[in-house]
Amino acid sequence: MTTSDVLILCAAGMLVSAYLMVGQNALFTTIRLYGLQALLLGIGSAVIAVSAARYELFVTAAVTVALKAVLIPWFLMRVIDRIGIHREIEPFLNVPASLLVCLGLTVVGYRVSTGFAESSQGVSHHLVGVALSMLLIGLFLMVTRKRAITQILALLTVENAVFLVAVGVTSGMPLVVELGIAFDVILAVLMLGILVRRIVDRFESMDISRLSKLKG
Repeated sequence: MTTSDVLILCAAGMLVSAYLMVGQNALFTTIRLYGLQALLLGIGSAVIAVSAARYELFVTAAVTVALKAVLIPWFLMRVIDRIGIHREIEPFLNVPASLLVCLGLTVVGYRVSTGFAESSQGVSHHLVGVALSMLLIGLFLMVTRKRAITQILALLTVENAVFLVAVGVTSGMPLVVELGIAFDVILAVLMLGILVRRIVDRFESMDISRLSKLKG
């Protein structure tokens, strides 16, 4: 199996995990799917590090796996366990319709990606197509889901999509910038986790639609 095949396989796995997140109501399973998505992103970064001799990406891969595939899922699972709410409530759009919309968003993502030039490895089209599709699916999840935890995971999926393009298609960001982004991500997740607990304490629910009650 060539390097291109491994990268395409990892990208395809990330896209499939995003689809499974759309069709999933169990919050623990959704978090595990995000962890799998992050693990595949880390593996892809390590493969690029070997094939392109960009050895700084080994640090990026290690940080991605440790932070996004282990630490963040562990923290979100602890938040859910303490709150005691383990399932997503009925979304604004049902699962079959949501999956059909996501299929359309994938077509749009791949259609837009045809305007990008192929890299020497010939995988830019696939990586950009997957990244754009994941970005659109993440934004779709943020709009249609009511649980705050699911919206956090949707935001993290969007971040993974942007990171996939930065690592797999461009020359990559400086290591200091990547570490800074990783710090920002974990800080944002910690703050959002605290916010979720405050929402539950106030409304006894993670349904963000109830925040409209705070309007004057």
